[in-house]
Amino acid sequence: MLAGVLAGLAAGALWGLVFVVPAWLPHWPPVDLAVGRMLAYAGVSLGAMLVVPLLRSRTNPVPHQVASEIANERADPVAPATSLWPDRRQALAAFVLSVLGFWGYYALLVLSLRDAGPEVPTLIIGTIPLWVMVLGKPGGLRWRALLPGLLLTAAGLALMTESVQAGGGLLVAPAFWRGVMLAGVAMVFWTAFALLNSAWLRHHPQVSVTAWANWLGLATGVGTLGLWAVAGSPLREILARPDLVTYLVLCGATGFGAAWLATILWNEASRRLSASLCGQLIVSETLFALLYAYLLEGRWPTLAQGLAAGLFTLGILASIKAQR
Repeated sequence: MLAGVLAGLAAGALWGLVFVVPAWLPHWPPVDLAVGRMLAYAGVSLGAMLVVPLLRSRTNPVPHQVASEIANERADPVAPATSLWPDRRQALAAFVLSVLGFWGYYALLVLSLRDAGPEVPTLIIGTIPLWVMVLGKPGGLRWRALLPGLLLTAAGLALMTESVQAGGGLLVAPAFWRGVMLAGVAMVFWTAFALLNSAWLRHHPQVSVTAWANWLGLATGVGTLGLWAVAGSPLREILARPDLVTYLVLCGATGFGAAWLATILWNEASRRLSASLCGQLIVSETLFALLYAYLLEGRWPTLAQGLAAGLFTLGILASIKAQR
């Protein structure tokens, strides 16, 4: 459990980095930032699948007889996967989950922000940890044991979003309600991703968490090309921007850290922990994003933000205690 919790917290710390990238590139459209990061994720995944095995074979050659013995051992259904590429069913599963957890989810979120503004969609998305905790509750865990973590997380979310108010004009605008609906669908998408990804990993122990992250990365890259074609800026416009080098560096860094490495860590947490506890760990993304924002702006959190962070932390500890 400790290894799984640490992996989940580390994933949240890496995910939180994504929220400070717009501060470095304030004039770049959010879609272009996401497209660059997800294409970098796909590139890192492809490199890991092709380059790393090649380097290993060259630096540590294995005799033919030993190689045959290793291959026979790895044919065991509980051994890590040795296939470089997924089969048809694995590829389909990776593509579906990439829609739910990566490019499809982000496309819905961008559209909801466009129609409803940032406040209400952010509040809706912020309830994802609660839904994952409730829907992913292990059968043997009583609600009474889970309730303290749920209440602490809900209180933290309420404090963090206490200033969220929708103006009267927005409430009657059709575009606003369309944005609210899209945010709700995005919330359903990522909740489903968290639950289904955890279930898939548990039912396929022969697939390593790194291989699964690579397959998700390739599937995400394919879907992201479609997202870029529909909502992204033309390539010539991107190449003409003066801060292109900064954009490429940040996309590469977040594609490696906040996407590829974070997905490996999240897969490790999902394999070791219940979906309910993983749902609680999702709030670490918010905590680390706030920490990075405070450091970048050189300020302390407000009283409400500090209390919310404390409630989030207590909620994580309560959930860990309940599921030990």
